[in-house]
Amino acid sequence: MTRATTVRAVLAAAVLLVSVLITLTMSPRLGLDLQGGTRMVLQAKDSDTAKADRDSTDRTLEVLRQRIDSLGVAEPTLTRSGEDRIIVELPDVQDPRKAAEVIGRTAQLSFHAVQGQGTPTEQKPGASGTPSGETTDTPTGEKPDTPSGEKSGDGPTLPDEQGRALDLGPARLSGAGVKDATAAFDAQQGAGWTVSLDFHKDAGRDWTRLTGEAACHPVQDDRRRVAIVLDEQIISSPQVSPSVACNAGLPSGSTQITGSFSADEARELALLIKGGALPLPVEIVEQRTVGPTLGAAAIDASARAALIGAAATALFITIVYRLFGALAAVALGAYGLISYAALVALGVTLTLPGLAGFVLAIGMAVDANVLVFERAREEHTQHPGRSLRSSLTAGFRGAWSAVADSNVTTLIAAGLLFFLGSGPVKGFGVTLAIGVLASMFSALVIARALTEIAAGSRFVGDYRGVNGISGPGRVRTWLNRRDPQLMRSPRRWLLISSALVAVAVLGIFVRGVNLGVEFTGGRLVEYSTSRPVDVEQARTALAGAGFGDAEVTTAGAGDISVRTGKLDNDGEHALRAALAEEGGKTTKVRDELIGPSLGDELRRNALIALGIAVLVQLVYLAARFRWTFAVGSVAALVHDVIVLVGAFAWLGRTVDGIFLAALLTVIGYSVNDSVVVFDRVRELWAKARRTPVAEVANRAVLQTVPRTLNTGMGALFILTALAVLGGDSLADFALALLIGICVGTYSSVMTAVPAALVLERSSKAPPPARKRAPGRRSGTRTARRDPLDNGARV
Repeated sequence: MTRATTVRAVLAAAVLLVSVLITLTMSPRLGLDLQGGTRMVLQAKDSDTAKADRDSTDRTLEVLRQRIDSLGVAEPTLTRSGEDRIIVELPDVQDPRKAAEVIGRTAQLSFHAVQGQGTPTEQKPGASGTPSGETTDTPTGEKPDTPSGEKSGDGPTLPDEQGRALDLGPARLSGAGVKDATAAFDAQQGAGWTVSLDFHKDAGRDWTRLTGEAACHPVQDDRRRVAIVLDEQIISSPQVSPSVACNAGLPSGSTQITGSFSADEARELALLIKGGALPLPVEIVEQRTVGPTLGAAAIDASARAALIGAAATALFITIVYRLFGALAAVALGAYGLISYAALVALGVTLTLPGLAGFVLAIGMAVDANVLVFERAREEHTQHPGRSLRSSLTAGFRGAWSAVADSNVTTLIAAGLLFFLGSGPVKGFGVTLAIGVLASMFSALVIARALTEIAAGSRFVGDYRGVNGISGPGRVRTWLNRRDPQLMRSPRRWLLISSALVAVAVLGIFVRGVNLGVEFTGGRLVEYSTSRPVDVEQARTALAGAGFGDAEVTTAGAGDISVRTGKLDNDGEHALRAALAEEGGKTTKVRDELIGPSLGDELRRNALIALGIAVLVQLVYLAARFRWTFAVGSVAALVHDVIVLVGAFAWLGRTVDGIFLAALLTVIGYSVNDSVVVFDRVRELWAKARRTPVAEVANRAVLQTVPRTLNTGMGALFILTALAVLGGDSLADFALALLIGICVGTYSSVMTAVPAALVLERSSKAPPPARKRAPGRRSGTRTARRDPLDNGARV
């Protein structure tokens, strides 16, 4: 065993040992779409006194954190996203109405003098408010959720807690002056639950002046009250105690609001007063709720798909490459362990698309091994006198360029998913990137160490049929015997590709693209019912409840999916109640709410992501290859994008963020295949510069077809398992990738290469120069000898 092999073996053992320790001692961080809960995205907006920048958004986040903590949610997570967005994750919260209500009260808190009774305004029936008291005693009541009324004097006219309209003066004090507000039970005075207020120094003087002016009016006069307003709603309007003298006022630290409060009502009022002073107003632009059963089912389904798909892939490469294939399967298992440990160690949140990406990467991880083994087969066939180890070393050396280029293109797609994707799609990008890096390590370090150790054994050397690379393989043998001239007429293949694109475009215009709620805005809710409910029954029940414009479809095993336009949480509750009349106990399985502005932004970002993907791949390929090769590859990936979108249009499938993740993955896969073919074209053309490029391209295609087919089969096993076993959550994702990989495999050969050949006819660039062999000196024809070859020949 050489020193290099020893180093690889030791490095592989060390990484595997660390991965095992991480796996046994750390747990993965599951996203809400896997553990169940609610995720909200809040958009901070400019106010009259503050601009929505990084600092003010951070202050808003801390205020919201206090509000969320008061709800008693276990381990809530609040993070800033970009300059002006806040992501709120609430595990196990299935009914987000309470959280949305507390978060949504976002206006500046203000304190007003009451100028008297106002003209009643129109009220919404059935809305309740926060109980209030007075500085001594005010009865508790219900507050209708009414809009702001007409202006009276210098302030608005708003309904109080009992619905009576009050004319308010201008704001005398803002919530920024509130230092603290606490709820406490006063057993000594018998006042029950009270709310104590404390103000900052200057604000305390304003509060004393405000309550002193109110104390100049008679007891029970509305003008003796002070109104506390939040979100254009009076949350409390206590009267100043009769013991307070005119113009004396209440000092900051000794102010108490008393009344017939319950413990919860007192705590909520204290929370609103203390936490109501948000530096910025916020708007809920996205809200997703996932039931715990859906996440558990997705994990189980993905685990089954991963096991079955990985087993099928391992069996396939073992049959094709025998002993070396079996060793590659062992490296594949090591890849799964390393990538999982990396996800856990880095604290990556594992989302449903990320989980699918982890499973998919298992199938794609065999690509590097297939490239190496096919190259080793060619080397062994061309130089039968070489030792098995020499052929294997040549295979690794010859395949390195294609392995590096193909993985870089996949990393580009993963980077675009992370930077331009949203929500769970970002997790898919992270998982895919980690999977690519782990697969390169498993193929170039672990698999190479195992195969080099095996190649050095006497048994494998004596029985060469066991190793899997001593023969050319059945596909290569058949192609060598038939020698089909696929590139004799490249325009014919371009005509076929154009016909496929035309059919896809026809589907887009005739059937239309079914954009998901993520790109259009609106709300999509999926319910499971205890009694079977067909679509017509559900549609009739919802129409009777006032939801006549709702789109009702089936989802999963008897579930009902409802898609509407703008619908708040109270509306969703009423919708569920209407459905429960027909289906009995109704459980929310999944809930997605996307604001119209965010929908426009996500749709715009999707188009930007596709445009950047095409541009970046073009620039990279033009730098690595000839411009004709780059344009051919980009033409193939544009062909794949159009055909895949058209296929989903014809099938009536939803195009959403998960589809975008699949689409960008297909782009990376398509360019990956094209890179392998053009890398071989460049190599063969450099060796035979006088040979017509069409002949060189035909030979390159025939030499790389076994790799293309074997790699595609590895991915198809995984995707088929995901499509069959992954459930509805991953069905469209797996279907998009199945179609995309099949189309991409075709286009990388039958679109990219013919397009490049047509462009080469008008190109004046010379053929690529032949690379100088490593260690070869100028003017010397003696190649460097293999370290294990002593030079003896018979």
